[in-house]
Amino acid sequence: MKYQLIIFDWDGTLADSTGRIVDSMRRAGQELGLPDVPDADIQNIIGLGLPEAIKTVWPDVLPDQMEPMREAYARYFVYDSQIAMNLFNGAESLLDELSASGRKIAVATGKSRKGLDRILKDLSLSGVFDTTRCADETRSKPHPLMLSEILEELGVSADSALMVGDTTYDLEMAAAIGMDSVGMSRGAHDEQRLRACGPRVICHSINELSDWIGING
Repeated sequence: MKYQLIIFDWDGTLADSTGRIVDSMRRAGQELGLPDVPDADIQNIIGLGLPEAIKTVWPDVLPDQMEPMREAYARYFVYDSQIAMNLFNGAESLLDELSASGRKIAVATGKSRKGLDRILKDLSLSGVFDTTRCADETRSKPHPLMLSEILEELGVSADSALMVGDTTYDLEMAAAIGMDSVGMSRGAHDEQRLRACGPRVICHSINELSDWIGING
């Protein structure tokens, strides 16, 4: 077994949440009177921690707007978005298969701790992962600190772990510490951008990822 640990991004990798994030961020910006931006600009920042994401989309945002923006985004995402968020088909089965095979599984996400814990509880996934790291308790992607912390906690070396994500931020942080990665093409960043980061493979579905790990992992 080459990979003792599989680390997943959350949004756009395990969860089909890209549309909900874009909708919630756009509406929060409108509420605060920030300039309208193309949806593609918001989609591009998915995976970053929320403060970094807001500053990237709206470079002129004022310091005293950051907390109201964070609160508005969370409110829309949790309570008031008309766009559903579900796990991608096959995701839960894959997690079960990986755990049954003796591998460890983890999440490295740009979400807040409160946000991730709420979603895991809502989806009955609390306790499924061996550990998780969120952007508000470590460095935001693409800095690799959250991966290094996961490796240290679980006692796994970088060459025995695999990062799975849908953005260049995921693949870049893996490359920074010599960890293999897999790009998922159904999330925030397109296949061409993902390939430029040198992943082992690009997968177009969870089932394709499961097959690849079964053969190569």
